[in-house]
Amino acid sequence: MQIEIPEKVNRIISTLAAAGYEAYAVGGCVRDALLGREPADWDITTSASPYQVKALFARTIDTGIQHGTVTVMLGKEGFEVTTYRLDGEYEDCRHPKEVVFTKSLLEDLKRRDFTINAMAYNEERGLVDEFDGVGDLKRGIIRCVGEARERFQEDALRMLRAVRFAAQLGFVLDEQTKQAICELRENLRKVSAERIQTELVKLLVSPHPERLLEAWETGMTAVVLPEFDACMACEQNNPHHSYSVGVHTIKSMGEVEADKVLRLTMLFHDFGKPQAKTTDANGIDHFRGHQKISEELAGGILRRLKFDNETIRQVKKLVSCHDDHPARTPAGVRRAVNRIGTDLFPMYLKVQRADIMAQNPATREDKLAKLYVVTELYEQILKEKDCVTLKQMVITGRDLMMEGIPAGPGLGEVLSKLLDLVIEDPKRNEKTWLLAKAKEIYKASRE
Repeated sequence: MQIEIPEKVNRIISTLAAAGYEAYAVGGCVRDALLGREPADWDITTSASPYQVKALFARTIDTGIQHGTVTVMLGKEGFEVTTYRLDGEYEDCRHPKEVVFTKSLLEDLKRRDFTINAMAYNEERGLVDEFDGVGDLKRGIIRCVGEARERFQEDALRMLRAVRFAAQLGFVLDEQTKQAICELRENLRKVSAERIQTELVKLLVSPHPERLLEAWETGMTAVVLPEFDACMACEQNNPHHSYSVGVHTIKSMGEVEADKVLRLTMLFHDFGKPQAKTTDANGIDHFRGHQKISEELAGGILRRLKFDNETIRQVKKLVSCHDDHPARTPAGVRRAVNRIGTDLFPMYLKVQRADIMAQNPATREDKLAKLYVVTELYEQILKEKDCVTLKQMVITGRDLMMEGIPAGPGLGEVLSKLLDLVIEDPKRNEKTWLLAKAKEIYKASRE
């Protein structure tokens, strides 16, 4: 079985081999190459020690030299080269107490997580596949190397990674692997929020975000995202819905593109429904005010998982307005663009569509038709370059101050009222008219 290795990777392997050391491309890059996918990175494993690697190459970076990893720089590209190693006892379900270097490739491969990630390759020896990784690729199976319980006790994050790989590749979990996750899921509490975040995002933006259900079935979401479990338990006896809140959430994620903010928004958009749920005398469920609760929950979860502030801002805003229905008029849509934000309004339209597509099919056509009208009006607003923000107005606060309106809260109120008038009729975005109107508004405020 032959794999085409990039020239620079071959150069590193050949340089190490010429010096008397073993070296192979290893792990995910081999897996992806066998699947016909373009590897994101090419990692190399070798019998040479980190210092022996450093001696052979002109430019290296000590990426994680205590763990045997050196980054070899060839031009502007960096390639991680790691010494064969054995991991000592794991004390925190995440990190080994010590790392012991070895001269055995097999021993190095034994410590890896899944069979499909435990293959190595170089052009001289070909593919080294001691754990039937190729067979599991053909079968579409995620299976641990050796005993699943041992692998997950070593590193609890591997449990979430198993579902993430299944989502990315469209594979299924091996039964023993799945059972071990069910038994050891509580160990995920020992994993840092940052690492949980990374795996969750990769799962959500994968081709199969619905595989989050497997994280729920194995009990992992009860540990890392208990709010989702509440959604899975929340039924929706309502004419607009056909599924529980959780299943609706899963279906809605599949209706938007694989964008981090969009998928996170669809994940969180109805998290407030379990708290907001009421049932009327006819047995119909209602979820009044769930948008605000969902926004608050989304913010708390995103902070808990250490997301960056900009992601938190965007997701919270989209969650808060996901159920907004602007008046289907030019002014109504301009007001919605102003309220939601020019940067987020296109995403809001995608969120609305995904939400509708995951609801009761019987009510879908009318809702999509209304959304189509809003979308058409929005595109017309863009085409006409209508003013919807203060920045787009032809006057500024400085202009008003030059007309005798003093700085302060009153100035901001005048600008806000002017913008409201312009949003109502874009033809009013004309300097002479606005200045005259500003004086009129300011004079009325002082009477």
